[in-house]
Amino acid sequence: MNNNQKAYSANFGKAGWGTIVYCLLMFFFYVGMVNDGTNALAPAVAKNIGCLPGTIMQLNGFAGMVGVAGFIVVGQINRKIGARATSAIFTALAGVAYIICGNAVNLPMYFIAMCVVVTGIMSAGYISGGTLVAEWFPKKKGLVMGFTTMGHNLSSAFYVAILTGLIILFGNIRGGVIPIGVAAILLGIVGWIFIRNTPQERGMLPDNVSKEIYEEEYYTADDDGHEIDGGWTTSKLLHTKELWLAAITTGFFQICSVGVMSQLVTRNIRDFGMSETKALAMMTVIALIGVFGSWLIGVIDDTIGTKKTMMYFGLWYAAALAFNFMSSSVGLTFYISIFMIGMGIGGSANFTTSLPTSIFGRQGFDKVNSVIFPIQGFVTAWCFVINGIVTNVIGNLRVAYIIFASVALVNIVLVYLVNEHRFNRDFMAEQEFESQEEETPEAV
Repeated sequence: MNNNQKAYSANFGKAGWGTIVYCLLMFFFYVGMVNDGTNALAPAVAKNIGCLPGTIMQLNGFAGMVGVAGFIVVGQINRKIGARATSAIFTALAGVAYIICGNAVNLPMYFIAMCVVVTGIMSAGYISGGTLVAEWFPKKKGLVMGFTTMGHNLSSAFYVAILTGLIILFGNIRGGVIPIGVAAILLGIVGWIFIRNTPQERGMLPDNVSKEIYEEEYYTADDDGHEIDGGWTTSKLLHTKELWLAAITTGFFQICSVGVMSQLVTRNIRDFGMSETKALAMMTVIALIGVFGSWLIGVIDDTIGTKKTMMYFGLWYAAALAFNFMSSSVGLTFYISIFMIGMGIGGSANFTTSLPTSIFGRQGFDKVNSVIFPIQGFVTAWCFVINGIVTNVIGNLRVAYIIFASVALVNIVLVYLVNEHRFNRDFMAEQEFESQEEETPEAV
């Protein structure tokens, strides 16, 4: 298959699309429960407990860091029982813990529950979901992540409004979180019943390709599973430069997106004087732009490669955040930044799975992801700490934007150091096949 075929073909099959939608919904709950929902959750919980909203934001950041230990444990569970069971169990567990968050009566209770939410839903979406994408769509992972991360943007568009509406309906945050928690539990049950770990379990092949293409352009020598974990050990991975570069660079872009979206409504109200209704509408607009951005960046990823896409993306995102920093009122630079940020949030999460898959391939990906994702999560969690400190010390979030812009620029240099397909056996097999085709003389 040539690059254009890989980039634009969305023939994933019924089971493939089911897997994509399942991952999309896990991302929807992740962004709502952990990130963007903080716009509504933080002030409501802070009011109940009697503390500053910035304190709740900082606790979310620390919960993300504590969650790193949880990611390590869940990564091992994912390897033992498979992505299907792991994602189902931890999505449901996150739903239960989220209900507890909304009903917390003190900071320790909230913090412990949020640690479980972060560990559960992020592990389900990224560790298990990433393994599903790598197994089902190893060469179409850019486009597929473009679809699955639409869950991020749809959550950004509607989650805060949904949670705000539920708070109004129930009269408080305690009742407002219950329908959301129950919905997450039900998604876990659906995943347990219908999702499968590999396409072969559904009588399909990776990327839904034909048997002929699979045997010619994919690495098939290890299909019997004789090489455990793709030959990787934790020690070997931690001594591999690409492991650290993949974890840090994808985490840096997540710092930018999560840092912006988790407090976007608050910034627009406090710093630009918007009404709550207008601020929520602006968040919805950005997120809907992001739905298109997810797809477009996924296509670009599969067309020109993940590394080049990430480098161009870093320039785009730095400019977007700089425009917002320079905006002292709702004017031209503000609206330019809104469009650019919308496209940015639509793509940053794509790379969390796309880059590791490009580098390491699908062989042993569950092992690779069990090591890489805790590092990604630890890096990403710093955005909450940055926002919390900037809010409490300075009183607004403007300075945070220039910090995030600087992170995006530094990231371009780091991405440049990545050897994009260093361990990807499917890529090597395809290159070898194309090389043999070029050397074979055409029949006269």
